[in-house]
Amino acid sequence: MTFWGGIEAGGTKFVCAVGSAPDNLSAETRFPTTTPEETIGRAIAFFAAQHAKTPLAAVGIAAFGPLDPNPASPTFGFITNTPKPGWAHTDFAAAIRRALGVPVGFDTDVNGAALGELRWGAAQGLDTFVYMTVGSGIGGGAVVNGRLAHGLLHPEMGHMCLPHDRQRDPFPGVCPFHGDCLEGLAAGPALEARWGQRAETLPPDHPAWLLEAHYLALGLVNVICTLSPQRIVVGGGVMTQPHLFPLVRREVQTLLNGYVKAPAILEQIDSYIVPPGLGDRAGVLGALALAQHAAEMGGV
Repeated sequence: MTFWGGIEAGGTKFVCAVGSAPDNLSAETRFPTTTPEETIGRAIAFFAAQHAKTPLAAVGIAAFGPLDPNPASPTFGFITNTPKPGWAHTDFAAAIRRALGVPVGFDTDVNGAALGELRWGAAQGLDTFVYMTVGSGIGGGAVVNGRLAHGLLHPEMGHMCLPHDRQRDPFPGVCPFHGDCLEGLAAGPALEARWGQRAETLPPDHPAWLLEAHYLALGLVNVICTLSPQRIVVGGGVMTQPHLFPLVRREVQTLLNGYVKAPAILEQIDSYIVPPGLGDRAGVLGALALAQHAAEMGGV
């Protein structure tokens, strides 16, 4: 049996796991994201102990960004110009590879989750789909023709610019780079800053949710018209509110206004815009999928 290591490297916490499949995780730990030295050091210590007991074939890292996922780049494996204090220009993947001597897969947290959903979750059998997360930030990963999308760098769907009706919503947004991009208007911190309380404390009939659904639907309509995905998987803490998915689906249909004449949108939207099949495990299981992918590609 082959065992893999996975790191879900979030801005607030790391989740590290070892296993052979989603239903066979032999060890797991989580700890706060502090400095790169301390946090990566704790991850290395965890995997070194596991590697000594059961050799790992590879380790996958699904990380916050921006980052460099291009194996041909001199800065492959780096967290690059992240706004997270202390983490800019951190050589993450190389530190893991040097310590453990195994191939390392490295990509964004959302691309990792997309790969996990493709292998084991809500996107099985598809070749073109999008995974988005709506939580402390907003991000999107894409699989196009069966391959993770990268291109110039990697998708940054959370930073698409949206129509912003300032009479309806005078809130300026919280993104430090763009103000009122999708993340700046609709991520968890934006909800809290606009309404003065955390999203999970807002009642279902609060006006926040109609506005939130509108912004999320604008983002999804842009994704639909650009990539024509066969399905959109949407995860993250904000999306755990059960009343939000129906609002978003209905608003997507309203905004598209019959233009995309596909039964998946016109008649079956409940199975087109869906929660992750892997639930809140999509991130760490996506990291395991990145480890598998790195080994399949010959290792880096």
